[in-house]
Amino acid sequence: MSNQGVNKRRRQFLTAATSVVGAAGVVGVAVPFVASWNPSAKARAAGAPVKADISKLEPGQMIVVEWRGKPVYVVRRTEESLASLANQKLLGVLRDPQSEESLQPGYVDAAQRSIRPEYLVLVGLCTHLGCAPKYRPDVGAADLGGDDWLGGFFCPCHGSKFDLAGRVFQGVPAPTNLEVPPHSYEGDKVLVIGVDQETA
Repeated sequence: MSNQGVNKRRRQFLTAATSVVGAAGVVGVAVPFVASWNPSAKARAAGAPVKADISKLEPGQMIVVEWRGKPVYVVRRTEESLASLANQKLLGVLRDPQSEESLQPGYVDAAQRSIRPEYLVLVGLCTHLGCAPKYRPDVGAADLGGDDWLGGFFCPCHGSKFDLAGRVFQGVPAPTNLEVPPHSYEGDKVLVIGVDQETA
């Protein structure tokens, strides 16, 4: 084949243009691929501390906050519910009333299981098989023991019961009290889950 009809400039332009488009394609594929090595914003947030506004939480109410993919129950206890935690009849039916075998930070009170008595902060997963216990503050609930029920949490999966400090009852499948996560407070209105009180 003869070189007489070949336009060298056009050939050089097409070669350069093809190279540029090819390089752009490589970059277009490489950037998302390399970015996929970094954890997503959701994954980073899953391990990060979470703040919750507790200023509007009324006595007897509970809110649920997500931390590390787990539900965290925040309950504002009433004066009556706090008084019930020391009830001798209740203490006699709890498996670990002083929380000696429980997963909780050392800075929480062992009986009330809180930093501030008014606020209870628990991981909302049953220690048996990880179901989410229901908040049942209704004193005297007939389906939970009548007059012996002073309020607390009931796991509908297998029947485990916990008092308003998350302490487990005897004779139920759950082996230990509900977990208390690391937490602290920023003033009176903000709860920080995931940051220890000692380091706050």
